[in-house]
Amino acid sequence: MLVAVARTFALLALLTYVGGAGAAQAAEMHASFATVGDVTAMPYGWADFCGRRPEECRVEALMPADVALTAKVMRVMRHINSAVNAAIEPVSNMDHWGTMLDHWDYPTDGKGDCKIYALEKRKLLLDQGFPRQALLMTIVRDLDGNGHTILTVKTDKGDFILDNMVEEIRAWDATGYRFVKRQSQSDPNVWVSIGPSSAPRTTAEVAGRTRNLN
Repeated sequence: MLVAVARTFALLALLTYVGGAGAAQAAEMHASFATVGDVTAMPYGWADFCGRRPEECRVEALMPADVALTAKVMRVMRHINSAVNAAIEPVSNMDHWGTMLDHWDYPTDGKGDCKIYALEKRKLLLDQGFPRQALLMTIVRDLDGNGHTILTVKTDKGDFILDNMVEEIRAWDATGYRFVKRQSQSDPNVWVSIGPSSAPRTTAEVAGRTRNLN
């Protein structure tokens, strides 16, 4: 039920958006591209999620693809981030599921922790036509050093973060988080380590891997 509510919020926001600032805001959004390292261990929570929802994970490997960051794309990202943050009641994994084991799922009962928020945002963005390869579940250490899960959206203007603890969409290297690992762009079941920020790629370097949303 909550999935439908979140989708309704997102779609209503998209339909009722008014204002000409979107293009200027999108033009001002720039970030670096996170440097990824070696393949690393898949999180237990994702493996468990795939065991319960195999249709979500039995997917073919694809060539990497970034999203072209237009005003429309930024509006969709902002509204879905806000709608999901407002729709889900935050609750810890232990209080929600009664276990210390990491449990990843969609917000079927309207509650959840950071993984539930990130998964729902990923699903809603997929519904809006974003390529799977640009929507990456990401594990970080937050400002207090605690484990935290967010969603990375890879665009031609850098890597941006959708976060249940912050309403603003931020460049990945402006969060203050220590990035640990995230899904590979090619295969969501392959996870890679993340290193320090790198210099932005040139337009020519991203031209061959950018997906426009029309």
